[in-house]
Amino acid sequence: MQIGVKCERRALSHKYLYAHRLSSLVQIGVKCEIMIQIKLINIDFEYDIQSLTKAFFPKEDITFDDQKEAERVLAVSYDKNQIGISFSENGIPILSKSDTVLDDERRNQKNVLKRLLYSVLSEVTKQTLQWGTLTGIRPTKLAMEKLEQGETLDKIESFMYDQYLCSKEKTELCMDIVTREHRILEEIDYKNGYSIYIGIPFCPSTCLYCSFASYSLERFSHLVDDYIDALFKEIEYAKNACPNKRLTTVYLGGGTPTTLNEEQLERLLIKIREEFDFTHVKEFTVEAGRPDSITRDKLRILKEQGVTRISINPQTMKQETLDLIGRKHTVDQIRETFAIAREEGHDNINMDIIIGLPGESKEDVENTLLEIDKLSPDSLTVHTLAIKRAANLNIYKDQYSGLEAKDVSGMLDVCFEYTKKADYKPYYLYRQKNMAENLENIGYAREGKEGIYNILIMEEKQTILALGAGAASKFVFPDGYRIERAENVKSVTDYIARVDEMIERKEKVLSENAKLLR
Repeated sequence: MQIGVKCERRALSHKYLYAHRLSSLVQIGVKCEIMIQIKLINIDFEYDIQSLTKAFFPKEDITFDDQKEAERVLAVSYDKNQIGISFSENGIPILSKSDTVLDDERRNQKNVLKRLLYSVLSEVTKQTLQWGTLTGIRPTKLAMEKLEQGETLDKIESFMYDQYLCSKEKTELCMDIVTREHRILEEIDYKNGYSIYIGIPFCPSTCLYCSFASYSLERFSHLVDDYIDALFKEIEYAKNACPNKRLTTVYLGGGTPTTLNEEQLERLLIKIREEFDFTHVKEFTVEAGRPDSITRDKLRILKEQGVTRISINPQTMKQETLDLIGRKHTVDQIRETFAIAREEGHDNINMDIIIGLPGESKEDVENTLLEIDKLSPDSLTVHTLAIKRAANLNIYKDQYSGLEAKDVSGMLDVCFEYTKKADYKPYYLYRQKNMAENLENIGYAREGKEGIYNILIMEEKQTILALGAGAASKFVFPDGYRIERAENVKSVTDYIARVDEMIERKEKVLSENAKLLR
């Protein structure tokens, strides 16, 4: 089917053109406005419908606003246990389907709806999605629930395919990861524990794709000491927040924690060790992250204060891309920093890379992996670029319109093949909105070097007390299904001024559920 697109050209009147001509239209200066309007009748599930539609139409605006004129309309209705979905274009019906809902449980109603919607959109676009109808960020959590209930792997695989239309490839990947996670978690008394996340929202510079709470040290260095003082207040609260639970992991993220100078970093780490009982801690991670923020003295301090795992994150080993995305370091600095970390005794080092970066090709990813292989990190996290609304790459997207990466799925395949050859095993997985080609992020590690915190937070197995600006605490109840959040403000200045309020937000959840959470 050819899809009609309403386009606008400065020197011409309005005109309908077909999607296969869009690339040439962009080259000759045609400005096109593309939109899909969703109409809901006696049904909700807005988020799920919008997310799945966006997965099939990643470059189009999806709206529920019936005041806007839209070339395409997706109508979803529910009446007497019947779900109906129709797709029309310029007022002309293209396709309609219906299905019967025999179950009153909301989750099952949603699954019937999403399978039907998938069928309609797949037929309209002539596409399939490797993750089927799954639009959430934790596809492995579904399989983990079944595994913990005693289901066999074969039954879980059938469940993932039948209920969510997952491809064989992604289902097998999911089961591989869940099996490994389950084994690791069995060795940890995570149900009687909790973890701490501490955010340091400062960076040497802001990366083009970043949407996290991150502040350039060049502009905000005058706030660092006041921020640490406020953070200490939250740490002093957190040490007694869960008196009947054992601390399992501690994770310093950001931003870039090693943006702190040597004195500030040491002061923070000493405070953490003094306030928390590390008797049962399985892992103490610090994201060293940016090579231009790391010194030999900082690496020595990390080691002296008992940090067991660090990240040194190149993102790419192509210098032109590093310059484009705002990383103020060189490829040589990545190599040098990694070598110094090994010299200082760090024996569990993760490296992050991002596939789908502007202008990169599959060959660039192959070269990045070749260079990383020479360093031989203990774990490798492969992120697929996700362009968030607040990222500069989205805000100024017109400047980078000709630099879209091609064949991101092929890049992911290259990474998968490399990790098999280099003896890395996938151990955690998550997805994000607006990911290139609707793919995923995967953490790979050599045996015994898996990031335990990553598993705990992605599978939502344990309460995470999150401290610092932009940090979000997640309180996991004993049944494993009920989860409540308490979010800190993102602004550094607001956090400093309102840290008592941040403490009160956590205390409110904990005190109201003291028997279950403390």
